[in-house]
Amino acid sequence: MIVFSSVAVLGAGTMGHALALVHALAGCSVRLQDIRPEALERARELIEAALSTLVEAGEVGEGAAAAARARIVAVSSLEAAVTDAELVIETIVEDREAKRALFADLARLVPAEAVVASNTSYLDVFPLMPEDLQRRAAIAHWYTPPYILDLVDLVPGPATDPALLDRLEAFYRAIGKRPVRFSRMLEGYVANRLQAAMTAEIFRLLDEEGIEPAVIDESIRHGLGLRLLLMGQLEKADYTGLELVAKALANRSYTPPPPRTRSTTLDRLLAEGRTGVLAGRGFFDYGGKPAAALFRERDRKLLTLKRAWRAIAEEGR
Repeated sequence: MIVFSSVAVLGAGTMGHALALVHALAGCSVRLQDIRPEALERARELIEAALSTLVEAGEVGEGAAAAARARIVAVSSLEAAVTDAELVIETIVEDREAKRALFADLARLVPAEAVVASNTSYLDVFPLMPEDLQRRAAIAHWYTPPYILDLVDLVPGPATDPALLDRLEAFYRAIGKRPVRFSRMLEGYVANRLQAAMTAEIFRLLDEEGIEPAVIDESIRHGLGLRLLLMGQLEKADYTGLELVAKALANRSYTPPPPRTRSTTLDRLLAEGRTGVLAGRGFFDYGGKPAAALFRERDRKLLTLKRAWRAIAEEGR
């Protein structure tokens, strides 16, 4: 089922290259656009690494990988990217004015019936769009890496045609994704809001309590992770017993931290150039391994975990 035969992905960064791959694997012709030649070159390398991992894991056959690769064309021109697109996916920087300028250009350039979808996380993009884009625009927000993680947040704007969200949901379900629909813009949706609350606590532990990064991640992996993957939080509460959950709420003496706008630990790491995997160091040192190799290692582990989860889910049916 190919609802959108021609897709433009604007921005070739962390999400852009991956969303180009998702849609190419779904059978769409994809133009991946970025004005930076180095971003397009790195995107090509990351797409190759991801395809290699998917093939090795048995998720995608060699023929399907070759076909997906052939469907992706890198372009620097915005006009060339969107001229014949049926679906335009915006993945540029989360900057209000940059998005406003892009939407103004799209209003001039995209075909009259093309759908415009934004991958924004926290920014309400609908007020930034010209009026004539509003009816055919929505948010389709993904989680990295989207060629493995299936959750898609679908959000309409105040003037979005309801049939548009139906169309997006049907398309993404048909290609094996897990879209969840919201009736309006909810900053951070669900998964990002929960992640933000945990991140606030994590930076408090780092900055104020001096807890080591490895201790925090081990606590998440071996204390929270397995149960949350299997049951989510509310089903887990059912297994705990809601009477106990109510008592825990009533007896709480600990006050969660307020939202943070910065972290001294994070500031120090950034000042040292420890910006994460692409720099080879962040909270952890990655021993000089190339970023593409690290992404492939992550993807292989996620795919192994995903296959195990599928098997467990089938047992419950």
